[in-house]
Amino acid sequence: MSTVAIVGAGPAGLRAAEQLVGAGLRPVLIDESPRVGGQIYRQPPPALQRPVRALYGFEAGKATALFHRFAQLAPQVDHRPDTLVWQIEGRTLHLLCGDRADSLAVDALILATGATDRVLPFPGWTLPGVFTLGAAQVALKAQASLVGPRVVFAGTGPLLYLVAWQYAHAGGTVQAVLDVAPPGSRVRALPDLLARPEVAAKGAYFLAQLRLAGVPVHQGAQLVRAEGNGCVQHMHWRIGPRRHVTACDAIAFGHGLRSETQLADLAGCAFEFSAIDQAWLPRQDAQGRSSVPGVYLAGDGAAILGADAAELSGARAARALLQDLGRPAPARDDAAAMAMHRRFRQGLEALCPLPADWAAQAPDDLIVCRCEEVTAGTLRACVHDTGTDELNRLKALTRIGMGRCQGRMCAPAAARLLAHAAGRPLAEVGRLRSQPPVKPVPVAVLGAAAAAVAPVPSDERDD
Repeated sequence: MSTVAIVGAGPAGLRAAEQLVGAGLRPVLIDESPRVGGQIYRQPPPALQRPVRALYGFEAGKATALFHRFAQLAPQVDHRPDTLVWQIEGRTLHLLCGDRADSLAVDALILATGATDRVLPFPGWTLPGVFTLGAAQVALKAQASLVGPRVVFAGTGPLLYLVAWQYAHAGGTVQAVLDVAPPGSRVRALPDLLARPEVAAKGAYFLAQLRLAGVPVHQGAQLVRAEGNGCVQHMHWRIGPRRHVTACDAIAFGHGLRSETQLADLAGCAFEFSAIDQAWLPRQDAQGRSSVPGVYLAGDGAAILGADAAELSGARAARALLQDLGRPAPARDDAAAMAMHRRFRQGLEALCPLPADWAAQAPDDLIVCRCEEVTAGTLRACVHDTGTDELNRLKALTRIGMGRCQGRMCAPAAARLLAHAAGRPLAEVGRLRSQPPVKPVPVAVLGAAAAAVAPVPSDERDD
């Protein structure tokens, strides 16, 4: 019997598991969270469970259906919650299960690793009380708590309005929504957004509800700085030459999502630059096969297309895996549906473009890498003094991306600063090569892993 593992128990991973179980396999489903669902359908601890409608809003029906189907499949799935895959060597996954190290040899692997916030920092973003949009949403969904009684939401992307609405709906005070997208973006985006009119209507509903609640919504804003004594107390921003100050107890910000690609990199997958994502993504064929035989890609970890597309891609990757194993796989043509999701994604990029002048406007004293306290000025000086125009060389010279996050948070901003300072297109400055562990693990775990593969000295071997 083949050992097949799925990393990630969000919509993509759960649909992949469903396909594999239907073909008679017992997949290993590995996830960092204690309960399935991923970020979009994150489940709170049982003691903090709330009505499904309160947790997921318009997506309550989809969440309920996904959870119900997994409950039926659970006896046929080797589900390993609270488990981190921190390294991949060939076909061996190195795991951290609580505080215990483990490993798993697999014959095939589906990576459904999801996405996280894309961070383009602004002055003051390291103050206590400043969170990413994703973190603010996790606090609300998983712990039924607000990051602050008075919150400013800033940045751009669909998550900006969704989380702001969720906070207002939960009784929080939304001080302002500061969208950095230019005012004309909505008109330009409309034709592609109509590829999924029901989703576009939900976004319009969130915006309308915020306005009806009296929340100030500003488009075309520039984030100047957060300030406070010991914690954030004010957000400074401007539109054109006019400056504004908004009092707050917390700030939640983000500039869309970026794919979590570190495990695909460690698995040896080839990458290519995606113009729409403005990032390097693992290469895949139309069925989700990566460049490495036996490694398949699904969901937002391969391309940011949303939860519905993630389900389709998870099922698609599982069918490709079954075909490659010589097992019967149900035939399904989802090309038209995936094309619809890609067109809608183009509309979202037109609606929520990243600030084109972010790198030019970032002040020299702006901390880009909070782990190593590397500033924008340090990165610019390195480029000007050494002529480096490649991201890994910049890392070696400045320690950008060498901290606890391994560049997961700072690399998008560092790449933009490097491209601007070097006068090169973003696609030409490269990407940070992933290094294990992809997330912090205890030193004892690394030691145990090294000892497991280290050769035994000849004078210590048994005769």
